[in-house]
Amino acid sequence: MTKKMRYLQHFFVYECLFVLTFWNNISLSVEDELFTPVSNNFPEGGSDKTIMSLPLLHEHHQQSKVDYNWVVIENTTESLSLSQITNGNVKKLITLLSDFRKGSRLQNLTLTNVSVDWNIFLELLQTIWQSSIEYFNINNFTQLSDIKKYNFRYSGTSMKALALKNILVTDLYFSQNDLYQIFADMNIEALTVEGSEMIHMLCPSFDSPFRYINFINNDLTDLLFQNCDTLIQLEIFILQKNKFESLSKVSSMTKYMKSLRYLDVSSNLLRNDGAEEHCQWTKSLKELDLSSNQLTESVFGCLPVNVKKLDLHNNQIPSVPQGIAELKSLKELNLASNRLADLPGCGGFSALEILNMEMNSILTPSADFFESCQRVRELEAGHNPFKCSCELQAFMRLERQSGGKLSGWPEAYVCEYPEELKGTQLKDFHLTELACNTTLLLVTALLLTLVLVGVVAFVCIYLDVPWYVRMLWQWTQTKRRAWHECPEERESVLQFHAFVSYSERDSVWVKNELIPNLEKGEGSVQLCQHERNFVPGKSIVENIINCIDKSYKSIFVLSPNFVQSEWCHYELYFAHHKLFSENCNSLILILLEPIPPYIIPARYHKLKALMAKRTYLEWPKERSKRALFWANLRAAININLPVAEGQRCGERD
Repeated sequence: MTKKMRYLQHFFVYECLFVLTFWNNISLSVEDELFTPVSNNFPEGGSDKTIMSLPLLHEHHQQSKVDYNWVVIENTTESLSLSQITNGNVKKLITLLSDFRKGSRLQNLTLTNVSVDWNIFLELLQTIWQSSIEYFNINNFTQLSDIKKYNFRYSGTSMKALALKNILVTDLYFSQNDLYQIFADMNIEALTVEGSEMIHMLCPSFDSPFRYINFINNDLTDLLFQNCDTLIQLEIFILQKNKFESLSKVSSMTKYMKSLRYLDVSSNLLRNDGAEEHCQWTKSLKELDLSSNQLTESVFGCLPVNVKKLDLHNNQIPSVPQGIAELKSLKELNLASNRLADLPGCGGFSALEILNMEMNSILTPSADFFESCQRVRELEAGHNPFKCSCELQAFMRLERQSGGKLSGWPEAYVCEYPEELKGTQLKDFHLTELACNTTLLLVTALLLTLVLVGVVAFVCIYLDVPWYVRMLWQWTQTKRRAWHECPEERESVLQFHAFVSYSERDSVWVKNELIPNLEKGEGSVQLCQHERNFVPGKSIVENIINCIDKSYKSIFVLSPNFVQSEWCHYELYFAHHKLFSENCNSLILILLEPIPPYIIPARYHKLKALMAKRTYLEWPKERSKRALFWANLRAAININLPVAEGQRCGERD
């Protein structure tokens, strides 16, 4: 507050307003040798203080032995500060001050702890009014007698500023005109009445020269200066710590103040009274302080259109509504200590340069703030409960691109949520671009999925997985139908010594060599051949499965023609499946012709594995070796069958 007061006081042409040093730098007169110390009991503190007698201030500073019973705080050529002024010594003070007519060098007078009658006080004030004193301060003044009308003469004064602090009026019944009119009609530039429980002040009777009025810490209400048109030169008006309630009435109070530039109505009881449409601010108002009140978001409907600096901190504003106020001249906005959950847009504040959003409820500031508020050069958004997430990461990235506009960075910017990141400074919080960019994450996941699907599809095609799946499905369906249609055959009965699988192009060798040599003669072998043993009406796959199941062995006649036959592949697959499901050695491989590895399709990897791991019979080209070949083949399939010869694979017993 001291800083603000100094700023306000420097506004005047006479920047030395109230520049005296009184309570904070108590010292005796520079001319200590001119005073005689007297031991006395100081009334307030109850301790011994050194009391000085004050001589008449002549230019030669001759020592005086007269005791006026007041305390000298400061005594220089231009400034005089006294304390303990009572009815007993005030007359002597009036006599003393009457010698300081115009032209004297004494300009500053401060009186502290004054307890005198009202009429005596006005006589003292009148004497000062006609002297060379320009700045008069009274601290701790108690009015004793009744307040009566006094004909005060304002003309011919050198006074520029009057400050009254901590005034106690003991008279409970008096005319307001007798008290307030004295101060209202003063022809000075600055008036301060502070901490005095003042409930009212009259409008000046004529166009007032007041340029500065400070009524801080009183009991003033909305009735102050209503319809007052005589404060046309007032530039700075301070009404801090009073009891104003209606913002619209405060605005109407200013409508005739054509020179008003600064208004402070902070620390009052202001709230929205539903009369925003009746707000009548003076057009000259540039700075407005409405902090520490009870205002909500509707305050933006009752603001001066030409305001450049607006202070709304410590109110109850949950949001900044769009489209309510067009404050095109606003350059500095303070919204600290409210209930805001996000940074406001600058749609209505096109000239905004400084924004204070500290100590609100902002979790994740909008990332588009710097886009909509491109003229903002300073943003104070620290001490908010930030939620460290991807949204916050986007805000920080835009802030870095904007050139470091965050004031208080990085100390004031700390994660509050989630719990594991609480206390982490935002500058130390990082997430990957993939984790925060949903589009990029989806595209990456889609690409990985496509790559995975492509790899799986390639492997499946290369290994002929779809073919095996299809065969497994057909085998399962065939088994299921056999289970339901032939329940008495659930336990398979062998009907053939061997099932012969061969390519149609190798059928000549099978019919002329294999079948005659195995089925004729002593110890004949019963073979299952598709041309004679497949049951009409059933599917080929079902016939293949039934024949393999009812045969003790499965003979595969291998040749380049075999690996090119799709049905041979089916037969090999189902026979190989029986090999693993029944854990029996049922496969017999006959290599009719050599098979070059490069012509074997990829899906015949089982055939490659069988030929690499199992012994196979190779058809000899020399006739002398064929007898041994047939003997070995008969030995491989030798078994006694319980069924009649020639029965079909699908027939019942």
